[in-house]
Amino acid sequence: MNQNRNDETKHIYTSSAAKDAAIINKPEKGATANAMRSGQDIVPVVGTDSPIVIAIDHGYGNIKTPTFIFPACVTLCDGDMFLSTDDILTYEGKRYAISTGHKEFRQDKIMDEDYYILTLAAIGKELRHRGLTTAKIVIACGLPLTWASRQQEKFKAYLSKNAHIDFTYQGTDFHVDVQEVLVFYQGVAAIARKINQFKGTNMLADIGNGTMNVLNVNERKIIPESCFTEKYGTYQCIIAAREMLQREFSVLPTDAQIEKYLRFLHADIGPRYQEVIRAAAKQYVTEIFRRLREHEYDPSLMRLWVTGGGACLVKNFGDYAPDRVIILNDIHANARGYEDMAKASLEGKEKKNEQKQG
Repeated sequence: MNQNRNDETKHIYTSSAAKDAAIINKPEKGATANAMRSGQDIVPVVGTDSPIVIAIDHGYGNIKTPTFIFPACVTLCDGDMFLSTDDILTYEGKRYAISTGHKEFRQDKIMDEDYYILTLAAIGKELRHRGLTTAKIVIACGLPLTWASRQQEKFKAYLSKNAHIDFTYQGTDFHVDVQEVLVFYQGVAAIARKINQFKGTNMLADIGNGTMNVLNVNERKIIPESCFTEKYGTYQCIIAAREMLQREFSVLPTDAQIEKYLRFLHADIGPRYQEVIRAAAKQYVTEIFRRLREHEYDPSLMRLWVTGGGACLVKNFGDYAPDRVIILNDIHANARGYEDMAKASLEGKEKKNEQKQG
């Protein structure tokens, strides 16, 4: 087994809802940590009656789990609308459509029931993927770095307000017992399996739909005081492109059309409209680098790692040295990191309980 891979997750930093910005700067031990280092699928070494970890990245544009991605948009169904069960979730007598669009940016995600309904949809997708309809679960999720200390207890209470949940999603009935909610650092989770590569001086930019989270990682160590969060996610680029198109051509393409071009460099729209979107994207990425420089980003002194949905914009429209800027393309990276760290946490608790009983 490759020793470099074995060491990749020696220094993993976690934040739980019960601890304010807790950071673990020591090598992980045990079967879960070994699996993380080797890139294997992670199975918690606990009893057969142990809960299933459901990891969810609650984005403003999309909800991501380790397996699925779907729009962060909920519509309450009235009367006979949305008759198809394809994306209908029924909870407490109300029917919701998990529809196209995105969640309006709000710094506090517990302002309404939307993220709770979206969480149920994510649970339903992951359980059905496992062939289950009844389960005990642990929800693993995350919050932006600089918001976690203020919001993690509230977000934990929001997601765990019902210990038992009955709901129907896509025509299937689910019965779930929520045993625990674990909250981790957004962005940090995305690099959990790559932390050994963060030698020297590094900056990480996790660019989502609503926010950009940035922190420094020096010699595989997170620098907590370097963390900052800005409301400058990729939706700002979509807004700018839409306004430029409306101003120049009096046309109003959908967000989906603009987003498709931003991600794949092609869309079913005219070439002149594509040029405007490209210009807006270049301006957006230029502004990202300007904001990073305000926080002491210097490509001659450090490497920049970019993750989240904004990574493809930097890749497609940025002007940078490829050997100094590393693009992490896995849109599920945060969710998979939450899952890894939650399983490691559960394994650690199980071992402590065994030691107490022994």
